[in-house]
Amino acid sequence: MAVAGVDVGSVAAKAVIWDARAGRMLGRAVLPTGWNAREAGESVLQAACEQAGLSRSSLTRVVGTGYGRISLPFADRVVTEISCHARGACQLFPATGVVLDIGGQDSKVIAVEQGAVQDFVMNDKCAAGTGRFLQVLSGILDMDLPALGRAAERGRPVPISSMCAVFAETEIIGLLAQGTAPEDIAAGVFLSIARRMRGLAARIPLRGECTFTGGLAISPAFSRLLAEELGVAVNVPPDPQIVGALGAALVAAG
Repeated sequence: MAVAGVDVGSVAAKAVIWDARAGRMLGRAVLPTGWNAREAGESVLQAACEQAGLSRSSLTRVVGTGYGRISLPFADRVVTEISCHARGACQLFPATGVVLDIGGQDSKVIAVEQGAVQDFVMNDKCAAGTGRFLQVLSGILDMDLPALGRAAERGRPVPISSMCAVFAETEIIGLLAQGTAPEDIAAGVFLSIARRMRGLAARIPLRGECTFTGGLAISPAFSRLLAEELGVAVNVPPDPQIVGALGAALVAAG
């Protein structure tokens, strides 16, 4: 009995095919969302089915999540990404008490108990603490995320005072013009995002294990920095981008 979870975020679309009877993942896929959330959802689900060696028609249930969930006409049900990240994180790390998620357009801290959401706080008003901020930095410095992480580990963080991603971009360009080393800027931006996440996490009691999800969790350098700022160990899934889609698939499995 194969089911699917599809998580269409602002930057990436993710899909997981789950064997509801055996309780295991059969396939997964991650693709850029682009400008059309519906097409991204269709494409990523098809890619995950192909990896699983299944046809779309063999799926018994599909659950959609993410900001683009309302654009998925094939979804039998839609669920908020808050619930799906909690469910997926607890599947991977059963002792999870707090989920830390940094996505393309927002960041979230979710208190969970046995996979159920107890409370959450979210920053969706400013891109300065999200993956979008790193996209801006990546474009300015002409580095992808792994390269930014390596540069940040070498650098000595310079203060990034702007609380807005737009003004921070101007500040970064100004720092480069003054001769500031790119690795020092990368270190400063990483530290700025980690401290914003720490501020958000301060509003939720850190009980149980902390699990870090979302695209930024791909960076080992940032994951280590976040753990240092929080003062606790942080679980990082092998594929942190698909945790929301996994949670949606688990909801589909019932």
